[in-house]
Amino acid sequence: MKWKVFLAYSVTIILWGSAFPGIKVGLQSYSPEHLSVLRLLIGAFGLIIFAAIKKIRLPDLKDVPIILLLGFLGFAVYHTALSFGETSVNAGTASLLVSTTPIFSAILASVFLKENFSMVGWIGSITAFLGVAMISFGMGGSVAAFALGALLILIAALGESFYFVFQTNYLKKYGVLPFTVYTIIGGALFMLFFIPGIGAEISNASVSSTYAVIYLGLFPTVIPYFALAYVTSKVGASEATSSLYLTPAVALIISWILLGEIPTLLALLGGGLTLVGVSLSNLNIKSKTNVRNKRKGYVDL
Repeated sequence: MKWKVFLAYSVTIILWGSAFPGIKVGLQSYSPEHLSVLRLLIGAFGLIIFAAIKKIRLPDLKDVPIILLLGFLGFAVYHTALSFGETSVNAGTASLLVSTTPIFSAILASVFLKENFSMVGWIGSITAFLGVAMISFGMGGSVAAFALGALLILIAALGESFYFVFQTNYLKKYGVLPFTVYTIIGGALFMLFFIPGIGAEISNASVSSTYAVIYLGLFPTVIPYFALAYVTSKVGASEATSSLYLTPAVALIISWILLGEIPTLLALLGGGLTLVGVSLSNLNIKSKTNVRNKRKGYVDL
């Protein structure tokens, strides 16, 4: 692997892994909705500057409604539900629950896009959700609070899945980076609903929580998309996204170092089972993609 590709891989995994404990630090002073709105507004502001420098063209007017919808699902719903979920679920566990996103994406593709979901895919899905159940039983504490938090995080994963499934045609039309700029800004617009009261919260927040929110907005919300786009251009989409299964491991390590969060053995086993199930489903998706590509006369390298 070339060192530039390896560096881009590392940046993506570390930044996305660090987002989960970063949310926990931010929640020490900020409400989940205010943390989410600040994170997206900071990210959107940075992307507006980037778009102006790179002279990224505006999207076609007819595409604006679907761009806003995908921005709402992939960013407004994802970030808000994840932040609310982490009020009762620790950071490492949250990252494991979010790793179910590829399975939701595959199921949505089979329902809405009529893509075939094989027996291997269903086995992987069932395995992953058994892992989620093990995580739930292994966390201890208030079962009701954890169950609600886990449900919210799964809703976040579902929202992100809708974003991934229905973005394909627009990625082809606009490219990864412009489309990401459009949707993050679109998602930030929906978050303006949570603006009231944010000034008082900022003035009363601890310095560490405010730094965490700024970090979340400038780094995990923006930079990984650019790094992943670079990796995708070099090694292909399948290989680029498969590396992201390391994200929960990074999140668990950072959460242990920064927050002192130590998951139980049952939760870790459940996390491992979840990742095995997601990997099986991803293997099924890759296999189908390569079959389609061979029929078209080329192979995804």
